[in-house]
Amino acid sequence: MCGITGIFDTRGKRDIDRAVLHRMNETQFHRGPDEGGLHIEPGVGLGHRRLSIIDLSTGQQPLYNEDNTVCVVFNGEIYNYQELIPELQTLGHVFHTRSDTEVIVHAWEAWGDACVERFRGMFAFALWDRNRETLFLARDRLGVKPLFYALLDDGTFLFGSELKSILAHGGLKRDIDPLAVEEYFALGYVAEPRSIFRQAKKLPPACTLKVGRGGTALQALQPREYWDVRFTLDARIDPAEACHELERRLTESIRLRMISEVPLGAFLSGGVDSSAVVAMMAGLTDAPVNTCSISFSDPAYDEAVFAQKVADRYRTRHFVDTVESDDFDLIDTLAKLYDEPYADSSAIPTYRVCQLARKHVTVALSGDGGDESFGGYRRYSLHLMEEQMRAALPLGLRRPLFGTLGRLYPKADWAPRVFRAKTTFEGLARTSVEAYFHSISVIRNVQRNQIYSPAFKAALGGYNAQQVFDRHAANAGTDDPLALIQYLDLHTYLIGDINTKVDRASMAHSLEVREPLMDHPLVEWLATLPSSFKMRGSESKYLLKKAMEPHLPHDIMYRPKMGFAVPLARWFRGPLRQRVRDQLLGGPMLETGWFNHDAIRQIVDQHETGQRDHSTPIWVLLMFAAFLRKNEAN
Repeated sequence: MCGITGIFDTRGKRDIDRAVLHRMNETQFHRGPDEGGLHIEPGVGLGHRRLSIIDLSTGQQPLYNEDNTVCVVFNGEIYNYQELIPELQTLGHVFHTRSDTEVIVHAWEAWGDACVERFRGMFAFALWDRNRETLFLARDRLGVKPLFYALLDDGTFLFGSELKSILAHGGLKRDIDPLAVEEYFALGYVAEPRSIFRQAKKLPPACTLKVGRGGTALQALQPREYWDVRFTLDARIDPAEACHELERRLTESIRLRMISEVPLGAFLSGGVDSSAVVAMMAGLTDAPVNTCSISFSDPAYDEAVFAQKVADRYRTRHFVDTVESDDFDLIDTLAKLYDEPYADSSAIPTYRVCQLARKHVTVALSGDGGDESFGGYRRYSLHLMEEQMRAALPLGLRRPLFGTLGRLYPKADWAPRVFRAKTTFEGLARTSVEAYFHSISVIRNVQRNQIYSPAFKAALGGYNAQQVFDRHAANAGTDDPLALIQYLDLHTYLIGDINTKVDRASMAHSLEVREPLMDHPLVEWLATLPSSFKMRGSESKYLLKKAMEPHLPHDIMYRPKMGFAVPLARWFRGPLRQRVRDQLLGGPMLETGWFNHDAIRQIVDQHETGQRDHSTPIWVLLMFAAFLRKNEAN
């Protein structure tokens, strides 16, 4: 795993300042502490920080083709590189290393833009072809690895694995994009292709971008999509056959991700996904698997006993660290790591488990991506129940009826779930896509409207983050209720939240995390299976659990899902009470002029007194305040 960055002159061949490129590169030292390298020629500068995993002796970057006319900097892993090398050799290409990186330069020479379609892995890379005077950028299918870019007013094109490397250039304007702020307050992250700054973008997953000379304008930089998942749901296979096929595909995906020349292990939370990965890993090696878990001092959030059961069954070398329930000192650290406002509080335990893992391994396999492809989120079953009710009445009747009930029914966070009908009524008044967006929004439309100032609403010009979901839904190609929301999550939550969280937290500790459940052939195959193989009644991940029954204890698979939660509500009424008031009711938050001070004060007051649980919106506001402070300091 590595960090890449670079500078390209779209208007000519102006000299690249080595000191500036070096500074950009070194901001990502944490992503690759083993080695650093630069390539500079007139109008082009590429930088790389290396975390050595494969071909430790000869895999240095930037890496070149035989005559040095093609140069690449690469972050990630091409898992099928050993299959591609002989194919490229038969086409006449000569290899000088044993690294997956060299496959990229020769694949580009052989197949051009289509080279990415041959790669199986997680990757973000930038390739300079001197003969074609083309800079070619690419990102993997499921957005595991990040890639930011920006075109400055003087025609200078910048890119980097993290936004901080582009900021280190010094030429990027720090104008915050109001539309990105709206996305953040709705989703908890800024969705691709936006970044928090107007002038910078994220290259979307499964996209490539070609940059040439000739005074390119930012709007003219059009990424090309080379892949998308299609939920056909048309596979003719019975559940028993599907279980065997799933086990075969999982084993293959994990085997490919166990190729490493450095110590390797796995995260083990005690949930189905990570436990399945560990079980399959144990069958592929004679040595004990290294596993890492986080234990919480608050038993309400602790899954360590379940992780230990799996560790005992497979005799892993199991490492556990305890996270104190008041582990909130990371707030400012997270703001620095993520560069943009980012509001998933599970980033705290994720940071800690990566910190633990790096003490013992350099590469860790994770269970990320399982919920999206196997149908694991609790919100899926709730959405499907609502869908049945939505199907019973046309939208023209539902919208006024349930809209009125949703407005009148009190919000009852304190009550048993059966009496918390407000959200259900609000969902029934909407279309399927609107309802799903409403259910996953960290701050919902009504409350966002309350906390925004009139000036900020004017700056939005009517924009609502709902449009992110509408855009993806238009491309989903399915009206199956479960498949549609799986597609939406694969294009939004998985990329903007999960993959962002894990990439920054792991790279902060120079740890490579690999993702066998995001293997794109596996994702494609699962998308052909009927939705009943994923959700059966109220049982989620039906197929995965059935396939794992011979390998995992029953109580691991058939227990309520917990997840990496932290006790926000208690923090904000206790140890962080004054910090919340200081940061949300004054300082940069107040100075922006974007927020309704009285509305935020009411949120804070209601939470402190126990009248309402506003822990999620307070956390979202707190992390935005932390971003503003960091941005001001720089």
